[in-house]
Amino acid sequence: MSLLIEPTLRSEMLADRVAIVTGGSRGIGGATATVLAANGARVVIADVDEAKAADTAAQLNTAFGACTAEVFIGDLVAPGVCDDLVAHTLDSCGGLDIVVNNAGYAWDGGVHALTDDQFQAMLDIHLVVPFRLARACAPVLRAAAHADGGAPRHRKTVMVSSMAGEWGLAGAANYAAAKAGLLGLMRSLAQEWGTMRVNVNAVAFGVIQTRFALPQSDREVIHTGGRDINVGMPAKQAQRLGITIDPDKPPCDAEIYAPKPLPGIVLGRTGTIREAADAILWLCSPLSDYITGQTIAVNGGARGGMS
Repeated sequence: MSLLIEPTLRSEMLADRVAIVTGGSRGIGGATATVLAANGARVVIADVDEAKAADTAAQLNTAFGACTAEVFIGDLVAPGVCDDLVAHTLDSCGGLDIVVNNAGYAWDGGVHALTDDQFQAMLDIHLVVPFRLARACAPVLRAAAHADGGAPRHRKTVMVSSMAGEWGLAGAANYAAAKAGLLGLMRSLAQEWGTMRVNVNAVAFGVIQTRFALPQSDREVIHTGGRDINVGMPAKQAQRLGITIDPDKPPCDAEIYAPKPLPGIVLGRTGTIREAADAILWLCSPLSDYITGQTIAVNGGARGGMS
């Protein structure tokens, strides 16, 4: 059973750490779960796709040991589910050290055409869910900090944002606003939790090779919040970015697509899910213990804005 990606680094630097990765079954989330496990962490994969999450967990357990990964299935936008996730993690793993807020999707449209439902949906998954998960984690992290005694350790929270949250994104004001709000939440948590040795940071991704960076297809649908959402960018936006679907691959293989080089990016190409996950790994590791309240741009040197 092959892994979603081949980890760049394998070590024990996260040994005895327990990590939650929301949206951890595939794409950036699946790659993040993989690199955390490859470096010693025990991983709880939280997702709405039971079959895909189980498959990813099985891959990790085969590669890194039988108790490396487990699955929590639930729609995080539903009231109480974030609390259930934290309770499940404590019951199953006995602690919590790392939280990666990765779950999300896009539901794009011009401001003139956006519905209240579309706008609220983006706030719910990209901002309300990370807030609820942070609230559920707060007493756990506080108790852990007090219990550390003479061997204090840093715990980590990583918010997956976007350069859209810093620059805006034409045709996706709802997504950009939610991701911008997430950065404000991150900075506030960093200030509140610093004395507990909890580092809170964000990654702001550019265009990464996932199914969300492909033109929309009615064959790929997310079921969340009582809605069915077509995955991907509106066709016109994808065309502006030079992204096309490979007709020889079905949409479910989107993680390995190779979009055309992008002239607005210094490195001249889009990013891979392994490159995205490696940035998250660094923020979850002891290598970043003196970094908090920061947004790390992972965009290949993209300049200006997105339109």
